[in-house]
Amino acid sequence: MDNQVPPRKVPNFCSIRYGIALLLLLCNVIIMSQRVCMSLTMITMVNSTEPHGLSNTSTKEPQDNIKKKKKQVKLWSLEHFFDTFTPTPTPHGTCCYNPGQLIFFKYESQKRISVCCSTKNPVYNWSTEIQGIMLSSIFYGILISQIPAGYLSGIYSLKKMVGSALFLSSLFTLLIPLAAEFGEALVIICRVIQGLFQGIALTTQQVVWIKWAPPLEQVRLTSLSLSGLLLGPCVVLLITGFICDSLGWPMVFYIFGACGCALSLLWFILFYEDPKDHPCISKSEKEYITSALAQQVSSSASSLPIKAMLKSPPLWVISLCNFAFFWANSFLSLYTPMFINSKFHINVKENGLLSSLPHLFAWIFAILAGHMSDVFLSRNILSLLTIRKLFTLLGLLLPALFSLCLLFLSSSFHGTMIFLILANATGSFCMGGILINVLDIAPRYYGFLKGFTNVIGLTGGLVASTVTGVILSQDQGSPWLKIFFMMVANNVISLIFYLIFAKAEIQDWAKETQNTYL
Repeated sequence: MDNQVPPRKVPNFCSIRYGIALLLLLCNVIIMSQRVCMSLTMITMVNSTEPHGLSNTSTKEPQDNIKKKKKQVKLWSLEHFFDTFTPTPTPHGTCCYNPGQLIFFKYESQKRISVCCSTKNPVYNWSTEIQGIMLSSIFYGILISQIPAGYLSGIYSLKKMVGSALFLSSLFTLLIPLAAEFGEALVIICRVIQGLFQGIALTTQQVVWIKWAPPLEQVRLTSLSLSGLLLGPCVVLLITGFICDSLGWPMVFYIFGACGCALSLLWFILFYEDPKDHPCISKSEKEYITSALAQQVSSSASSLPIKAMLKSPPLWVISLCNFAFFWANSFLSLYTPMFINSKFHINVKENGLLSSLPHLFAWIFAILAGHMSDVFLSRNILSLLTIRKLFTLLGLLLPALFSLCLLFLSSSFHGTMIFLILANATGSFCMGGILINVLDIAPRYYGFLKGFTNVIGLTGGLVASTVTGVILSQDQGSPWLKIFFMMVANNVISLIFYLIFAKAEIQDWAKETQNTYL
């Protein structure tokens, strides 16, 4: 395998296999956009003028018919009002900016003010705990679907599974604004179902590369397609603030939902499961892929050696590192806007622009990691095991180090943003390490084991999102310090076990046998 060299005339970037990678990249951008957009729209969805501790009833504002409407607002105290807003003198009175609302007020008495409100967003009174549950609820659906999707990917059509899952995830994204009108419970249900279909799409798509990726390009193609999961938050955070400000937050869900539906149709038209069946593939590319994969074991469904899998230390350390990686990635994806808002108190458009930068660099680092990994392997610079350990080391240790720098060395705006970007971006080195390691140790069970390791990883993401919401709501002292320290501890402990027990060769229980399976 290591001595394989692609034919001289085989196209690389202008090829069908790279076209499929780009198509999957777009699918992942949409999936991640649908998942993350609520972390920024939440700033405009929640009524921050309500005193803390009130019930979670919705305070709904019509989108277009309320413009400069006078109403009286009685506050618990004038001091609470100034704790909530930052007043700015204007010719019309004093303006306080609440994301999604522009409020002008004039004093009437010590405890009453006259408010003129112009808004395009319905506003709801959801507590911090409810917000955390809403953000994390999508992981419950993703978690449930991982192992079944991984197993079924070896039986049913990948084309139908990925395309249908993307379409249904987009459909429930379209329903979220309507669900919000009926209460937080329905929003949570929609997010769980949405996560169920996203989990199917995310797991089954990775099995595509068993038939489409030559061994020396597996990491490159996989990292290119999966980098959409990192580019998605960048895109959504970059444009969501502008959409909320100009069109209202419901349009965020409508736009990303509609894009997902359109992309699912494109997937059904363009994707073919086997290079031999694709009508547009060149003869040289088809021969290159089929000859390169001639020695690969089949991914068809077979009996699963469950006991041997559960006793495999390499599989468990991969799962443990997945737990740490998803913990850090989920926390940074979902709570970066809130962290920036707590540090700098900026409006939603500026927040979106700043929050997108870490994800943009993470996407760039992911593509570089995949390319570097394949270069090291194809040129025999490092052994496969050394490559996996090196990229896992970089992907877990560097984010931990930069997180500590973020806590103790970032006293300025620029310092905070630099360390936040580096903490997020360097985690992408795992693309060349733990995130592809399962394919090394058990290629014939890749779909099932990818689902299994994703379950462990997504559990970390679920716990991270929920615990972060709880800490932020209960700890009024230094909540971010505790949250980042938990992430650092997870990364370091997982890395130590991986460096000791990791393997990169096919395990005995995953090797081809003489038995024939249907």
